[in-house]
Amino acid sequence: MIAHIRGKIEEKFGNNGIIVDVSGVGYEMLVPTPDFEACTLGEERKFYTYHAVKENSEELYGFSSLLAKKLFELLISVQGVGPKAGIAIMSLAEAEEVRNAIANGDVAFVSKASGVGKKSAERVIVDLKDKVGIPSHYGATEVKFGGSKVGESDEALDALIALGFPLKEATAALEKVPVDLPVEERIKLALKK
Repeated sequence: MIAHIRGKIEEKFGNNGIIVDVSGVGYEMLVPTPDFEACTLGEERKFYTYHAVKENSEELYGFSSLLAKKLFELLISVQGVGPKAGIAIMSLAEAEEVRNAIANGDVAFVSKASGVGKKSAERVIVDLKDKVGIPSHYGATEVKFGGSKVGESDEALDALIALGFPLKEATAALEKVPVDLPVEERIKLALKK
């Protein structure tokens, strides 16, 4: 399994497709819209990857954070939600905003994804609401496009997930830890809880 890829962005094409050159080998992958918009040709980037193998094809999906990859894996675990629908949901906004929308039960937000109807969105909410952790803020989530950053990826959350914490427990552990502390200190405090 390919866990991550670090290389230079060689091409951007179509619907969120990129080619990353790693020592002369080009890896084609689909990425969520926020990651696609953040990519600049020629820059070096790291992507956490999900390798989808089907009967007649193989596809690589890339994510700029471990949180995004884990959320994508949760999405495709829902019956009727495949990788294409999962990447469409992840393309609605930054990973934390998507996670927050699911935690808040925001069916309208999830159903705005291309190819995801109301019933599929309701299934995503029902299946994942208790698995994604507590909401970081309450209320309806707006769809964010045009490269506007909603918030930076939480490195402490990524680190806890990398240590093996499920998404729900990782967000619960960081719930009462002040966000203005250095990442290392936030991780230490979260592990003490």
